[in-house]
Order: sequence, then structure tokens, then C-alpha cells
Amino acid sequence: MKTLLFAGATFVATWLGGWFALKFKDKLHFIMALAAGILLGVVSFDVLPEIITQIQVNGFSSTEVMVALVVGFLLFHVLSKTILIYHCHEEDCAAHRQSQVGVASALALASHSFMDGLSIGLGFQVSPTVGLLVAIAVISHDFTDGMNTVTLLLSHNNSVRRAKWFLLLDAVAPLAGAAATLFFRVPPRWLVLYLGFFAGFLLYIGASDILPEAHSQHNSYKMIGLTVLGALFIFIITRFV
Repeated sequence: MKTLLFAGATFVATWLGGWFALKFKDKLHFIMALAAGILLGVVSFDVLPEIITQIQVNGFSSTEVMVALVVGFLLFHVLSKTILIYHCHEEDCAAHRQSQVGVASALALASHSFMDGLSIGLGFQVSPTVGLLVAIAVISHDFTDGMNTVTLLLSHNNSVRRAKWFLLLDAVAPLAGAAATLFFRVPPRWLVLYLGFFAGFLLYIGASDILPEAHSQHNSYKMIGLTVLGALFIFIITRFV
């Protein structure tokens, strides 16, 4: 019961983050600059430390995890540059490709939200205290997950309606992940490989996709400051929450 209750709180946090991005979509480039810093912070202060801990505790191969990271980075690079370009008129190809890249990115974020729900459920299987700490950590960054989902879709020429549907998917995903822990467990080795893959994906969309787009029209100290603020926000969340 506690597992699903806290997973429900992640739904609210994710939805509020997405609503924030929709509310201020006319300032999308500023939100993108902030989101780029947030993604960098998630990789540096959340995902990679968790990977390091899992390697130390379970004796996993660091090389395998780094291979997964590179695969995640290069896979989304290949998808964004080649595979997602379908047969279309030349003048429409760029917009079509951008739309599909946004969808692929949103799906990847939803899969990570599913894993967040798994983390909450597995934490409560260990003990109520561990479950509570994991839930607080997940809830605290799910606001930015919802914001990132909407930002990615809108910045890649997707409609507001589609952004809302994917926001709903991202918000429901932790609930599904938490419920799944009632039926099975994720082997630690596969979980840490997934984290490596996801870190590579986040690095790509943050540094190679969102950040350049954010500065393409509004290159200023304010934009740079927002990126730094996003990374600092995640640092504070992961250290003190």
C-alpha cells in the first residue's frame, strides 16, 4: 500500500512539472537551457553515483557499464541523424525528423520513470525506511522529469496535445513500475547496465541536442546561468533531500 501511495505522489510531481513547461512554452528556450543543466546534473549527481555504488557493492565490470553508456549515446545519435528520417518531401524532412526524435526521447524518459517506480517498490521490499528515502528522492526529481518530457516534445515540433499525452505516460510510468515489483524483481546486473545506457542517452540529449538548440536564438549570460542553475538544483536535491 505504501509503495503505491508514494508512486502516486510521483504522478502528481511529474504532472506539475509538465504543466509548468506547458504554461511557459512561450519561453521554451529559457526552459531548455534550464533543462540541459538539469539533465547534466541528473547524470553527474544521480545516475553515475548510483552506478559507481552498484559496481562497488556487487563487483560488476565497470567496462560493461561504460560500453552501455557509449551505446546509449551513439544509439540516439544514430536515431536522430539517420533512422528517424523517413521518406518525405525535402522541405518537410527536417520537421518530421525533429518530431520523431522528440517522441523517441520522451519514450526513453518514460522508461526511466518506470524504473523509478521499480526503485520505490524494491526499496520498500528492503525496509520501510529505505523505501521512504528512495520515494523522496524520486518524487523530488520527477517534477523535472515532467518538465523535460514536455520540453523535448515541444522543442522538436510536436503538438501540445501530443506533449500532454506523453506527459500522462511519463506520470503513469512510476505507478506501473511500483506495481510491477509486486510480481518480479530486476536483477542488479541488468539494472546497472540500464543505468549506464540511460546516462549515455541523457548526455546526448542534454549536451548535443537541447543545449545547442537553447542557445541557437537566445545566446546570453542569462541562458548560461539557467544551465548552471539546473545542474546546481540537481546537486542540491541529491545531496540534501
